Amino acid sequence: MISREYVLCAAIWVNDGNVYENQPKNIDKGFVVSGRRHHNCFATIFILTGGVKYHGKHGKNMTQGFLSSHDRFLNREEAMELALLTKQVLPSDFKEGMDAKSLISERLY
Repeated sequence: MISREYVLCAAIWVNDGNVYENQPKNIDKGFVVSGRRHHNCFATIFILTGGVKYHGKHGKNMTQGFLSSHDRFLNREEAMELALLTKQVLPSDFKEGMDAKSLISERLY
């Protein structure tokens, strides 16, 4: 039985051009770090790399997103689509002026 895919946790994809084993199935280069919130991911990346920043918080080599229950990395927009589809986030959760296109972990859990 195949379960329905859902958004699992926050993640950051660091595309350093290298190939690593055991990455999400849609990531062919770089590595993905997951955590409860994105700041946890950034802290882990900082520790693992000895302080390398990979061009800053929103640098070209880093993509903030989420992992899905089907072992896929999703950027914030893809994650929002899935979260809405699976009713992990409801349209009624958004107040006027809130960005409804990109998922943040605080809306998820």
